Amino acid sequence: MKVGLYFGSFNPIHHGHLIIAEFMLNQANLDEVWMIVSPQNPLKSSVDLYPEKDRLRMVELAIGENERIKACDVEFGMPRPSYSINTLKHLTDTHPNYEFFLIMGTDTLQHLDKWKDFEFILMNYKILSYQRESSLGGEFAKNQKVKVYKAPAIQISATYIRGLLRMKKSIKYLVPEAVHEYLNALKENSALVSA
Repeated sequence: MKVGLYFGSFNPIHHGHLIIAEFMLNQANLDEVWMIVSPQNPLKSSVDLYPEKDRLRMVELAIGENERIKACDVEFGMPRPSYSINTLKHLTDTHPNYEFFLIMGTDTLQHLDKWKDFEFILMNYKILSYQRESSLGGEFAKNQKVKVYKAPAIQISATYIRGLLRMKKSIKYLVPEAVHEYLNALKENSALVSA
């Protein structure tokens, strides 16, 4: 089983995330993509972060009935902040017959040296990277364990969506309708982390 691991805050998940997941299923010949909801990315601030259970639920809603893309909460029970190396080792131990690949944008790939134990990751896992913005992935793009794809350019960000929500602007068509409805329900219940 070839599984692509797509780590992210998904704060919230949007159509850009889903397009990349489906693109990698097709282009990298993966059997599945697991969207790993990170409770706390060590390289990002926790300010403006929706509760993890809400972000996981939005991923589940966004995926719908697509059986080849899974929402994964494996990091919820692990030490925080969430280091990818710990998650990778855990998943490799619990699924020894699976081959795991990391999915990331070239903007993230370019700064892979900021990740904990990045050398171990490069030695033991293949990275599937998609071109993002003007970044080409830096020196890491030349590594034999890295394959860079020219994926559809989707200029949507979760930061932009949260900004629209704060300004009480529409996010219709930026996120799946089920996610839009969930965010509206959160707002009505005054459960937004910041609004």
